[in-house]
Amino acid sequence: MENKSTQNYHLYQKIAKGLEQQIKNNVLAIGDKLPSLREFCKIYGTSQTTAIKVYYELESKGLIETRPKSGYFISGSLKRIPALPKTSQPDPESGNIIIEELLEKIYHNPAPVNITLAHAVVADELLPIAKLNKGLVLAMRELKGSGTTYGEIQGNEKLRKQVARHALNMPDLSHEDIITTAGCINAIAYAMMALGKPGDTIAVESPVYFGVLQLARSLGLRVLELPTHPQTGIEIDALKKALEANKINLCLLVSNFSNPLGSLMPDEHKKEVVRLIQKHNIPLIEDDIYGDIYFGANRPGTCKGFDESGLVLWCSSISKTLAPGYRVGWLAPGKFKSEILRLKLFHSIASTSITQEVIANFLETGRYEHHLRKLRNTLHTNSLQYIRAIHDYFPEGTKVSRPQGGMVLWVEFDKKIDTVKLYELAIKKGVSIAPGRLFTLQDQFSNCMRLNYGTPWNDKLEKGLKNLADIAIQLHI
Repeated sequence: MENKSTQNYHLYQKIAKGLEQQIKNNVLAIGDKLPSLREFCKIYGTSQTTAIKVYYELESKGLIETRPKSGYFISGSLKRIPALPKTSQPDPESGNIIIEELLEKIYHNPAPVNITLAHAVVADELLPIAKLNKGLVLAMRELKGSGTTYGEIQGNEKLRKQVARHALNMPDLSHEDIITTAGCINAIAYAMMALGKPGDTIAVESPVYFGVLQLARSLGLRVLELPTHPQTGIEIDALKKALEANKINLCLLVSNFSNPLGSLMPDEHKKEVVRLIQKHNIPLIEDDIYGDIYFGANRPGTCKGFDESGLVLWCSSISKTLAPGYRVGWLAPGKFKSEILRLKLFHSIASTSITQEVIANFLETGRYEHHLRKLRNTLHTNSLQYIRAIHDYFPEGTKVSRPQGGMVLWVEFDKKIDTVKLYELAIKKGVSIAPGRLFTLQDQFSNCMRLNYGTPWNDKLEKGLKNLADIAIQLHI
């Protein structure tokens, strides 16, 4: 006769195998939430110990994952995850190829679409718009002149204090170290203008956000694209060689969940990058706009957190997480504070008073952290759904990044597929994408594309991805 412990063992094995089969048969899909431990015990009539054993068994096989304060979710069998894109290999001697015509076609004169996968933005449905509207009314009551008067050049003091308080991985950061800007790209622009002059060379990841490329070109800077890994970011050896050869005057890196790769630089890489720039006295513009959208247990650190020389200019904003149209950003310019303040005075005098006040209050009340927890959970689930759909529908051999945060995927097709052509055909079916050629000034990434997963997952979105996949299959033949 079996004892109680043997019965419990068989019970947890039986339940785990049943759930595993449901996952493999797509009864439980990637991104689905599993019952809480308490709900599990009610459903299966088990103890909490047995429930934990079941989830540990599935987690050990890579079938489910835990998310802080959210519970257990289907992550899918490792066999169903497409391979990673390869590390980029840009030509260090390649000239700058103009891409303005393609950029204008996609972004300046967009065709009407039903499903927008091209823009790296969060859908309105995922933003706390009603709470922000209440904040606007409150800010108008509190501010002098209802927000119509100029603020101080350095920016709203309450906002700067909240940004410094929120930057837990930079405990030495003070509100006096921060300057507010009109979004993150404005912060980067000030940094580029302060640090570079026409003819200077800026080192960036490859691929890199096209806005950075166009901004650098508009300022007369030469762009040196460096090899980049889809998971760990910039290749440290390549950066080291460029620095030792005196080929660069400044650097710009997206340390956390880069756009478009979604790569996350490990802390040891960030520390080494800071050591290298300090050794060669080369400033680093750190774009950390996606740092708050992490899928792990803790927010990743920054290069700025290792900086003791003041050479790192840390840039960020709430444009990707809370209110894109408010244009509220900031930078901690280190030793270049006076130069940045001078530029801000010349170019804008002050930042928008009322939107800064709204965001300052939102951060101060703790609403931002509450919103971020929900947003991170939704985006993480979306990313898994996209990866599952790419595996199920796209041409065999399609590769895709596996971001640990952010809101974009980088997809790499067979060389036969030109994603500019894919864009042109997909747009006729109401689906937009961002072709890979936008993210480089070289002749590369023509078989790649960026997809945004910042829209709530639904049947319409899955159908749009399937239509996109069908077009890609036809181009592959």
